[in-house]
Amino acid sequence: MDESLEAHPSVAAAFAATPGGAPPLFLSSLLSSVDTISRATTPGLYSEDPHEDDKKRYRPRTFSYFRLLPFDVEDDPHRDLALSGILKNLYISVMAEDLFPGALHWTRELQGWMNLKFEMTRELRARLAQLYYHLTLAPGLDSNTADRFSKMVIILTRKKHYLKPGEDLTLDWRPLWKEIKALVFPSEAPAHQGSRRRQQKHLVKLCLHANSYFDPAERRAMLEELLPYFSTSAMTNAYIVVGSLNILIPTGAAPPSEPQSQPSDFVPTFFHLWSLMTRSKSFDVCFIDIFSRMARDYLHCTHVPFSEHGIFTREQSDLIFTAILRLTEIPVGQANSPYASLDYASGLGVFLEKDKKKHPVPYMIARWIAHSLSPLCLGQESSVLSSLEGLMESIDTFFHPSNQGSWTSFLAQLTFFLTDIFVSRWNREQSGELDVPAQRRITPELKKRFVLALKEVTFMGLFAKSSKVVNYYYSTLQGLTYLEPDLMLPGALQRFYPSLQGLVEVHRTTSSLCGLQMIANIMSKQKGFRCHITALLALALPGIDANDLGKTQYTLNFIQSVAYSIPFVPLVHETDGIHDTSLAMNWVQGEMERMEREGQDVKINYAEELTDEDEASILRSSTAGLGEFVLALLGKVFALLENLPDASHLRTGSPEDNVINTLPAALLPLFASLSPELFDMALDKLATFVSSHVVHQARDAMAWICNALCKVNPEKTLKAFIPMLIVNIRNEIDYNGAASDRSSGSEVLPRDRALVWHVSMLSMCVVHVGGEVLKYKSELFGIAQYMQEKCRGLPTIHISNYIHHLLLNLTLTYPIDNALYEPQVISRGPDIHDWGRITTPSELTIKWHRPSKSELVFAVELFESQVRDASERLVQLMSDDPPVSRKGKNKEWSDELSRSLTALRLVISGVSTLFDPRHASGEVDDPDGDGNDDGDVVMEEDDDPLAEVADDEELKRQFHYAAGYLLNYKDPIYTRIHELREDVGRLLSRTHSFLNANQEDDVACFTSLYATYRTWITDVGIERSAHPLERLVRLYKADISPFKISGLRKIYPRPLLVKRADAYHLQRVKYNSAYRKKSELDKRLLLDLAQSCTSSYADVRRVAQTAQDSSLKVLIGGRPLVIPVVMETLRKALDANDHDHIKGAMYTLLFTTLLKTLMRDWRFAPELMRLYIETAGVDKTSIQNLGSTALYPLLDFGKAFERMIIFDRSIVETIRPAEDCSEVINRRHEFIKERRTKVEEKKAELGLELTNKAKVSHWKIANRCAIFALNLSLRFETLANPEFIDLVARGTNDPHPGLRSNFLSAFSAIFILIDMRAVYKHQFKNFLLEIECGDNKFEVSVPSNDPQVTEKFLAQFEKFDGVDYFVDSDHPGWLVWGKKFKASKANPKPFLAYDDVETAVREQIGKILTKDWFKTCFEYLKQEPRDSGADRFRMQNLMLLMNVFDLMVYGKTVATFDDIVDLIKDVYGDGSDKHQHRATAEIIGALLSCSTDDPRDYRDRVWGFAAPLMLKIIADDLTPDNLQYWMTCLHLVVDAKDPRRSKELLEALSAFRLDMNSNAAFKESSKVQLVEFIINDAGWHFRHEKPILEDFLLHIDHPYKSVRESIGRVIATIYRTRYHESFLNVSALLEQNRAESSIGIRAYKPSDEFSATIHDVFARLEKWRHERTPGQQTPSSYTSGSKTVLVWLDSMLSSQECIQLVPFFPDPFIDQLLHMMDVKEDPELMRLAYHVYRHLPNIPFRYGEDTAFIAALIRIGKTASSWHQRLRALVNMQVVYFRRLFLTQPEQRQILFEAVGDMLADAQLEVRDCASATLAGMIRCSPASIRNPIIHQLKDRFELQLKQNPMPKRKVPGTDTPVDTQKQVIRRHAAVLGLGALIEAFPYATPPPSWMPEVLAHLASHAASDAGVVGKATKTILAEFKKTRQDSWGVDQKVRLPPSNRGPTLVLTDVSSISPANSSKT
Repeated sequence: MDESLEAHPSVAAAFAATPGGAPPLFLSSLLSSVDTISRATTPGLYSEDPHEDDKKRYRPRTFSYFRLLPFDVEDDPHRDLALSGILKNLYISVMAEDLFPGALHWTRELQGWMNLKFEMTRELRARLAQLYYHLTLAPGLDSNTADRFSKMVIILTRKKHYLKPGEDLTLDWRPLWKEIKALVFPSEAPAHQGSRRRQQKHLVKLCLHANSYFDPAERRAMLEELLPYFSTSAMTNAYIVVGSLNILIPTGAAPPSEPQSQPSDFVPTFFHLWSLMTRSKSFDVCFIDIFSRMARDYLHCTHVPFSEHGIFTREQSDLIFTAILRLTEIPVGQANSPYASLDYASGLGVFLEKDKKKHPVPYMIARWIAHSLSPLCLGQESSVLSSLEGLMESIDTFFHPSNQGSWTSFLAQLTFFLTDIFVSRWNREQSGELDVPAQRRITPELKKRFVLALKEVTFMGLFAKSSKVVNYYYSTLQGLTYLEPDLMLPGALQRFYPSLQGLVEVHRTTSSLCGLQMIANIMSKQKGFRCHITALLALALPGIDANDLGKTQYTLNFIQSVAYSIPFVPLVHETDGIHDTSLAMNWVQGEMERMEREGQDVKINYAEELTDEDEASILRSSTAGLGEFVLALLGKVFALLENLPDASHLRTGSPEDNVINTLPAALLPLFASLSPELFDMALDKLATFVSSHVVHQARDAMAWICNALCKVNPEKTLKAFIPMLIVNIRNEIDYNGAASDRSSGSEVLPRDRALVWHVSMLSMCVVHVGGEVLKYKSELFGIAQYMQEKCRGLPTIHISNYIHHLLLNLTLTYPIDNALYEPQVISRGPDIHDWGRITTPSELTIKWHRPSKSELVFAVELFESQVRDASERLVQLMSDDPPVSRKGKNKEWSDELSRSLTALRLVISGVSTLFDPRHASGEVDDPDGDGNDDGDVVMEEDDDPLAEVADDEELKRQFHYAAGYLLNYKDPIYTRIHELREDVGRLLSRTHSFLNANQEDDVACFTSLYATYRTWITDVGIERSAHPLERLVRLYKADISPFKISGLRKIYPRPLLVKRADAYHLQRVKYNSAYRKKSELDKRLLLDLAQSCTSSYADVRRVAQTAQDSSLKVLIGGRPLVIPVVMETLRKALDANDHDHIKGAMYTLLFTTLLKTLMRDWRFAPELMRLYIETAGVDKTSIQNLGSTALYPLLDFGKAFERMIIFDRSIVETIRPAEDCSEVINRRHEFIKERRTKVEEKKAELGLELTNKAKVSHWKIANRCAIFALNLSLRFETLANPEFIDLVARGTNDPHPGLRSNFLSAFSAIFILIDMRAVYKHQFKNFLLEIECGDNKFEVSVPSNDPQVTEKFLAQFEKFDGVDYFVDSDHPGWLVWGKKFKASKANPKPFLAYDDVETAVREQIGKILTKDWFKTCFEYLKQEPRDSGADRFRMQNLMLLMNVFDLMVYGKTVATFDDIVDLIKDVYGDGSDKHQHRATAEIIGALLSCSTDDPRDYRDRVWGFAAPLMLKIIADDLTPDNLQYWMTCLHLVVDAKDPRRSKELLEALSAFRLDMNSNAAFKESSKVQLVEFIINDAGWHFRHEKPILEDFLLHIDHPYKSVRESIGRVIATIYRTRYHESFLNVSALLEQNRAESSIGIRAYKPSDEFSATIHDVFARLEKWRHERTPGQQTPSSYTSGSKTVLVWLDSMLSSQECIQLVPFFPDPFIDQLLHMMDVKEDPELMRLAYHVYRHLPNIPFRYGEDTAFIAALIRIGKTASSWHQRLRALVNMQVVYFRRLFLTQPEQRQILFEAVGDMLADAQLEVRDCASATLAGMIRCSPASIRNPIIHQLKDRFELQLKQNPMPKRKVPGTDTPVDTQKQVIRRHAAVLGLGALIEAFPYATPPPSWMPEVLAHLASHAASDAGVVGKATKTILAEFKKTRQDSWGVDQKVRLPPSNRGPTLVLTDVSSISPANSSKT
């Protein structure tokens, strides 16, 4: 799986559903979707020329596609000639800038060439990959074209057996990073580039494939480039950098000489970055992904040390396993999620995340583990293997079917991927394909340990209740069984036998059947185990049951899997004394008893237990009953069929449908593997059933079964079936009057059912059976004629179907070879050593059916007679005197016509393979017939530059390859069939005219007619309408899934290899017939369809549109033919207001593939737009809805096409052909330029027309005009025409809100374009090359040797005046200093670089922007929105106002600044209304934002008015209604900008101090929120925090809740933004992290000042606590201060800097939090304190930092006076134990266990109960190596305690209870709870561990009869034990107890019965 570069398709999708028509295996294509190596393209043993292959691929092909075809194929020179032709045309297209459609067409041709398994040299492949990579990123390229090119890069580089990274291909990462950087760091990129950016998902996909081909030696340079952008102050930067690292960094090994490029150099820094964002799931996933790819890529690297932890250290490995444990999100105790909500702040970093469906997290984890394993793990106490074992043991209960939750799917995927990747690695190491140093290669012992680690959890998961989840376990079972059959098969059989015998619930039976299906093939090869197969088959038989179709399907799948693995041949010999099955039956019975006896841990080693002779005897004996099995199976199948519901009631995909599809798939291999004697028996049984039964509802299923039998041995079966069926058919017609009169409807009459049954059987008996049918030519021909003569009504369709099948059989090329073995094996007779034998692809020979001359003559005779009959019937029905009246009520005429058309359709598709696409296109016959001219591409419409061809498919396919076409064009048959086809075409057109004239409302006839049209046009050369290739591939994928093993190449049963060859043959046929030119008759039929696409009848329209769409996909240049017809209809319909025709035309033009052409073909586009706009005026709701729906796909209509593409010509020169192409290139280039010019002229014309129309039209029409006029009019070169500018500028104040919104967007777009044009010096080329003008931005160099650089940098932010430059970005210097950073001048020059074009537009706009314009605009801003959702600060208003204010500030508008000031005052009025505030906030926000880049005097003038106004409003006028507007306004002005730019606002807000005398809580809290905003937005650049912090810390006991919460958040924000690391350079960062430790430097060390503050705050709280009167109901300083501190802690603990607080957990946090939880009078305080307390164990402590915390928990648990505190200490003990499973030191672990054990004897009952649950949880989640010694230690301790504390005697009434007695009872209760905890720790272990029965017996005998709490607890434990084992009680109850307990024969049943009936009440 890992061979491919990370393209990992979704497994889940493959499980979701099986396509109809394929045997719906539960995991159809599971592995095909997981394993990204298409088995279709895999390499292998056979190669025609090994030396040639070496130059093309590193792994020779497994499958010799060309050798296995039944006809001669082209040789290599021919293929290379075609390739050079394709590359020549590609070169011409690219050099002429004809990328769409030219280069795209040749790219598609190249892809087609490669898909046919043709190989190019590696060197050429690398050149092409470089070319496409370069073109993908070429500036100016249309994004759709770029996407197609990037897919080509992926195709060329997908498999490493073609190109090795570094050796063959190295790609440059910089151009790709430039694109990604512009996407995620827009502020770092040049302005206004967003419009031409590539789509994010395409860039990321390209990255994921290209990063393997980046040079690992460049990794250091990448870190140098990326790391300076890292910052958690603006958190999105951290996500962006790590996301970029993950998708860009190459993880291969760099040369040892490269500085700082080895894992030990940079991995510590990665761990340090990881620790900077500790509570983020996204970071966990990213780093595990990076490390797992490193593990894979370094596996073979010898210069990097490799240990028991792979290339990682123990510390690193433990941290990764801890993260894996977190990612499972398994719940523990009362803990909340280990993750905080940080990931919501990822911002643009979300663009770089991988798709979780295509790249599942469990896959990354599994890849890391599987590639870090090596034999070095075996002897070590700590290794990746031991950690894997520990992980699986500690969470094994979460695999149990009864324990389902959000983790279930994750764990299932993890086990599956672990197995899959390990199997792949093992196989590829064994074959030598994976070059791994000897000491790292997987050894048998390592393999065994790996299997043992996953064995138990896999067996648990196999019986999961979710079908999606269980599919993963089936494949895991298969992988593990493949690795270690002797370990897995005994356990599997031990579980499957009882399930198949029906001893357990049904879902276990289906799981067993599916599991058996997956392992049957492996079992068939294993000595001893294969003797079980026949017994399992017999046990599976009852699974075929009409009442449980799911089980039936799985049973059939299992039988299919067995049939593909073993020959169904009785192997008993007369000579060896074995005559029946008794030997095998007795042996199997003995083995089953043994399994039941030994239980789930049964160990079987047949290699030693059985001699070869004994095993052979048992196996032979087991085959003696195969005949009975086959007969019984057929009997079961017949019973099933008789009980199926009526097929007409079935929906596709229903269980019945699935079973019907599975039957032939299962029975075909079974029939094929039968011995001749058994075959005859099966044939006899089947023939008897078919002739004597009519099971109407199972007709199709039975026909498929007959077909399966016929395919295997046509000679025997046809001899039995054809005569019998023909006699039965004649009898039905002659004696029973079947089909004797016309009938309508779709139900078969009871009288006709027998006839239809026999016809259906016959039709399936004569398809795919080869030339054998010629023996029955006259009978078959005769019965066809006879039936057509005699039959009427519905059965005629079945008759046509029979003829269709017969024609297919006679004309198709297909394999007639279903044998399990090669002919030589069959001739000698299969024996026991043939069980499980695989035919290698190199040994494969295939028997094909190639139609003979006589077959073709028969086919043409039949075709001609059928066409003649159907045509005559049609002509009669359309005559003036039809044989059936057209007026009849029951539609008989309609049915007859439909059936005749259906007959024509079926016969045409039956001989479709004989039609020559060239002849069908009306092309002149070419004697050479291969049409491989490598001439220049000529487009059909080249003469008209407006005809921009709509798609690259519209170009003719230049090259054809041999596909076994049967006829010679000189052959009379060839001429005859083409003549007949054309006659049919003409007749169809005539029928169309007749129906339109006479039967316009006859939907049934039109449906049949257009289905026939579609077939006539598309089925040429291949039966395209039946999708044969797709169907075959789907079946093939479903069939191979049980045999697919990762890392092996096509180890499939022989029939499946035959199927693969057939699919390749069909692929060649389909390639040649993909598209063709259109003949005159094609045109006529297309025009007919176009006419009907706009029919008045919706059903007719729908069918015609579908048929037309299918036809246009095949015919080149068909779209421009039909478009004018449909548009003309629409025009007339609009004139006549004919709603039905309008709808038909709109659907056809706007909702089919025509739209793509219309958007690009400017002969039709203007008219389409005019008509579309006109439809807005039609007064009918359905048409209005249609128009609205169509708007989205039309949104890009009229935008400029590619104008200029800049690429490096030298890279294109690498594929330059030998001959000179310059003339062709120049000619083509001139044409392209002319086309661009003419199209642009048309667009400008239409833009002007729509602009003028918009001025005078109704708003609905004007709205559409506005949208499209913008696309058409806005151009870089000319900006826009004056009319459009006038329309938009005035329209921005239109009274209609919808129009106003559209014009507003358009107006903003004009301003943006003016700016863009000016910034790029009025040159489009500069825009593409990103060459800006303007000297206000510059780069500041960072001194590399100045250690004070950070202090000096930050000191600049402390003063607001005397600033040299502004730094708007947050990241420079936060983590590490780069070489330079971007800055802006503090006093910029005015921007005046406008040319005449821009100046003219600015002046025109300026004249329109009068005071009245602004007044109207502001009034509209103030309007109350129509819906509450729109009542927010609206960015689109702000964007426009910024642009118009900018114009005003530069003095270009009629309105002056003073006018605006007056208007703003008017708008604000008295500020009493929230809408006034919203409008004012938008205007003020725009004023402040637009002037930040202006010269100082301009800026000061604007800010001089706007800032004081805003501050006044903040000070006096904020209300809950308007706060949100002003917060957004402030955020916009301050965010992502240098805080010194907004000095007025920051100075005022920084000066805020709390007023303790104020009673205006909202006013105070809102100001504190605004302070929080500016600190958050300014980040670490905010340097005025000290006075604020002092003030807030002083007043933490503020009386108002809202103020307190704001204070808490501000304190957290201040401390969060104080942290920065500021390494001098990347080298220092890497070096210092490496020197510190393998996991880097500890992040977020608390400063002395911070520590002092924490201690001071908590000292004050402690003082206040003592001052507070216990029981005080009113708020106090203690309760208020505590709540503020809790909000602060909650904010910090939920954030990335949480580990800054770790040193304070033991003291003072824990004690203080517990005190707060004890303040019963304040529930809010208790809740908050508990919430914060639960955070503590989730914080990721560093190594060793948890010691004090654990000690503090234990201290409280043992010594706290309050039992509530002791209880809460327990809650966190379990969580911290589980979260730090891989990190806690052994001594800590021991202390924890002892402490919890001691707490069982707590005086408080609740604490004791909780301690018991905690102890059980800790034991359950401990790895076995820790768990087992502790269990025995605790068991001895508690049994002794129970013994030492006997139950006291009952006291005499009236006397006091002695104190010691009470303590004694508690100690006894503690011992019972301790033993109960041991039992509860293993709720699902079946059978129970060996020590458990003894514990149970001990409890039952020593404590169950105790009185009071002890007896009650004991009974509860015993009852609970039985309750959790409901599923497995049958097994568990038989476990015997040790003889020492209550006699020798006590079993668990007796123990559980000790629990009395009332135990449920206890």
